[in-house]
Amino acid sequence: MTDPLTKPAPTPAPALPEPAPRASAGARLAPGLDRARELLVRYGFIAVTVALIAWFVLSEPNFRTADNLYGLLEYAAPTAIAGLGVTIAMTVGGLDLSVGAAAGFGVSLAAWMMVVQNQVGGVAIGAVLLGGALIGLVNALLVVWARIPDLLATLTTMFAVMGLKLVLVDGRSISSRMTLEDGSTAPGRFTDDFLWLARGDIGPVPVPAVLLLLVAVAVWFLLERTRYGRLFYAVGANAEAARLAGVPVGLYRSAAYVLSGVLASVAGLLLAARIGQGDVSAGNSLLLDAVAVALVGTSVLGRNVPNAWGTVLGAVLVSVMVVGFSMKGLPYYVQDVAKGAVLLAALLFSYTLSRRRTALPGQPAAGGAE
Repeated sequence: MTDPLTKPAPTPAPALPEPAPRASAGARLAPGLDRARELLVRYGFIAVTVALIAWFVLSEPNFRTADNLYGLLEYAAPTAIAGLGVTIAMTVGGLDLSVGAAAGFGVSLAAWMMVVQNQVGGVAIGAVLLGGALIGLVNALLVVWARIPDLLATLTTMFAVMGLKLVLVDGRSISSRMTLEDGSTAPGRFTDDFLWLARGDIGPVPVPAVLLLLVAVAVWFLLERTRYGRLFYAVGANAEAARLAGVPVGLYRSAAYVLSGVLASVAGLLLAARIGQGDVSAGNSLLLDAVAVALVGTSVLGRNVPNAWGTVLGAVLVSVMVVGFSMKGLPYYVQDVAKGAVLLAALLFSYTLSRRRTALPGQPAAGGAE
């Protein structure tokens, strides 16, 4: 029994919960930095393109005319179409270094067919497209059947095609009314229907711009909206896994190189129609530009994969730089430096920023040393 004079022991007060630790400043900033990096990776290249166009539009009155806009697309068409061929080759894990030589061969072959052989434009176009397909088939045989690495195989094809082009035209540029080796005058000329490819218009839009749009839509639809396109990407991502899944890897790689050769020959047709003669040096610089725009295109929207619209945007950006800098009177070597800088920025978007996670203070970035 409890003594009534004894005071009961006081009840202890409930313990207060400990305050949650406050997040560090780095932890609070990390989500925002990640978001900013993601936006930069996805839209940084597009922002660079828009900023350059805006600068030229505001500083050069002639740049903002409709004729100049169409001229940009017309100038970009051969590079973009050849770049789309390189893009297809890249989807299967390859790289076609023969596109410039194939385009140059198409220029000389078209001129030889019309000027020397006195054929109509349609026959010349068919011959050039067939020649491009054969060049792509040779690449496919070297890469798929002979198992030569794609860079070495297509480099070999490039030198062989460049030599074949000179043999075909006896090392000379072909033009109307030229004197042939036997002393006679060339009987043919560049036909009007052929020249229409580069000099004609469909409504207010130049034919090369329309052709570029059609080719870009076709390549986009093939790669993004068909089963065959998904298999192209599967072969490029992991050829052995695709083979084990029943995909005819050799067939898809061969098709990619044939398509690349055909598109390079289309670029050659546009070049031939633009210059109106069989210039033996035509296409020499196309390889670097085509490969550059295809690589640049991988950074568009942070996809980090070859894609048609990224390649087209890369070609448009190169065209904007060339035309804009020319209007400002800058020398050609400055344009080459600008191309290199843009390619570097695109590679940073694709291969550096897209693979780096924002690290908290005191923690290493992903891929860094612990």
